Amino acid sequence: MEFIEKELAAYCESHTSPETAVLTKLNRETHLKVVSPRMLSGHLQGRFLSLLSSLYKPSFILEIGTYTGYSAICLAEGLTENGKLISIDVNEETSAFAQSFISKTDYAAKIQLVVADAKNYIPTINEPIDIVFIDADKKNYLAYYHLVIGKLKSGGLIIADNVLWSGKITMPVAKMDKETLALHEFNEYVQLDSRVENMLIPLRDGLMIVRKK
Repeated sequence: MEFIEKELAAYCESHTSPETAVLTKLNRETHLKVVSPRMLSGHLQGRFLSLLSSLYKPSFILEIGTYTGYSAICLAEGLTENGKLISIDVNEETSAFAQSFISKTDYAAKIQLVVADAKNYIPTINEPIDIVFIDADKKNYLAYYHLVIGKLKSGGLIIADNVLWSGKITMPVAKMDKETLALHEFNEYVQLDSRVENMLIPLRDGLMIVRKK
């Protein structure tokens, strides 16, 4: 969901650096062949993720939720020469689809796709993380946050997608469904966490940007 008019969104995209040819094809093929294509980060958000990563120059990025690999490719654009990105997803089919496109990029050797439950895999990570991108099952956002915050470097970033949940996040709490309530609780927890500074921006379906102090 976009929180600005389509004409303004199109204007923003037309004044934003273009997607690569691989990303353009990935975008198109996702919409043609994969269920729930609105889950794709897309051009504007993808360039934003790439810009953040390029400014930070991370050595290690952790992505929770691969889908078809668009965001992984965008984030990998900012990795250091010897940097790596690990992307975790439980869906073997979409992960295979993602790998078919990742292999066509300059970042294929830097991106590792892991088919696993992130709650089980994250505790096995023993090195400090520079950037975490959370874009998986909404009910577990807070669980993922608790799992990664101690592994995140000081100054590191957590970026959480879909935190406005098509605007449903502003409903009265008593009327929220389980996913909306989980995202609301995540947003509230981050807002009160003294270990971080944060900003929720209304880009597409909402991005929570968190920087560990």
